Amino acid sequence: MPLTFYYGSGSPYAWRVWLALEHKQIAYALTTLSFSSGDLRKPEYLAINPRHRVPAIVDDGFALYESAAVVEYLDEKYPGDPKLLPGDLRQRATIRRMVREVDQYYVLPMERMVDQILFTAEDKWDEEEINAARKLLVEEIDRWEEGAGRTEYLGATAPTAVDFALYPLIALTLRMEKKKADLGIRSAIGPQLGAWMTRVESLPYFKKTWPPHWK
Repeated sequence: MPLTFYYGSGSPYAWRVWLALEHKQIAYALTTLSFSSGDLRKPEYLAINPRHRVPAIVDDGFALYESAAVVEYLDEKYPGDPKLLPGDLRQRATIRRMVREVDQYYVLPMERMVDQILFTAEDKWDEEEINAARKLLVEEIDRWEEGAGRTEYLGATAPTAVDFALYPLIALTLRMEKKKADLGIRSAIGPQLGAWMTRVESLPYFKKTWPPHWK
């Protein structure tokens, strides 16, 4: 019986898990939850994830949430190639460190911008808060630009957990420019990081995972 993958369109964390499932060619049943309809607060879903967020999986009765933990579980439960955490002990530790950097240093300023631009009425935007968050985010983008050209993917010659962690977050950040055209994130992405994004977008399963309501 395939595992059940609980997904919400537009969630970069759920997108991370979807990319991992497709990359490893793991059989799954996709259950799409609606944020606006309150699906994440229904008792049947709270029994799976009491934090009422996506993603979550149920694999043979085992429920797991938090995207980084889910990705590592998938890699260990289905250990065949391609691996999401490949290489020797030190390479795997490096990839885990990079995922943690994404989830800490990129996510925090990005979510500050999300709160303002996506979840606050435009006439109530705090421009100082947006600009402060943007400054931190551009610094992070610059940091990733420095390392993006060293290997074909981030820290490896093939996609790993860190590629699937960072790409959806950058994509969501760029999408905010549809609401605030002067945000200036796309222009902050350098040639190395831009080339890496193109490589991710060229993966054969990538289009399947694009958030449906973004199409």
